[in-house]
Amino acid sequence: MSDLVKSILSRRSIRSFTSAQIKEEELSTIIEAGQYAPSAKNEQTWHFSVVQNKELLTKIDTILRRIFLNSGDQGLQARASADNFSAFYHAPTLIIVSADQTAIAPEPDASLALGNILLAAHAIGVGSVWIHSLRSLFSSDEGKALQKDLGIPDGYTIYGSAALGYNGGDIPNAAPRKTGTVSIIK
Repeated sequence: MSDLVKSILSRRSIRSFTSAQIKEEELSTIIEAGQYAPSAKNEQTWHFSVVQNKELLTKIDTILRRIFLNSGDQGLQARASADNFSAFYHAPTLIIVSADQTAIAPEPDASLALGNILLAAHAIGVGSVWIHSLRSLFSSDEGKALQKDLGIPDGYTIYGSAALGYNGGDIPNAAPRKTGTVSIIK
């Protein structure tokens, strides 16, 4: 089995991080892997906002906590009520992936880039987890005001993000794979 396939099969979402910041060369490798994701018509319309500033990370968490508490979703409300709430599990690096709304396939393009980011991080020993909740950041005026601080171009939408850092806990076991998800037609 190739190293790539082994890496894909062994990657897990990490939800406990140390406070140590990832190294610059690791970040560069992870970003480059994201930039080499396939995209429809090779438009490459994604934009990566890399946030390592603690104050900005805290501000994002504060906004998301309010959004979660007012969401009407019991799961999100319970999560946001926790004393130690962090939408991205206190990871020291957050990569927000946005894409041009006018592109042919912005959501698949951004998702493929995020997939490459997560796999590259794992391959070089950096823990990661996909954070979907950042998509709701622009649902509030306060969140929309962060667009410039995050370097997100006008006309771009957040499609997901990756929390990155060094694993601070146990590596979870893989959940059983669902059956009945494959049809082979010959």
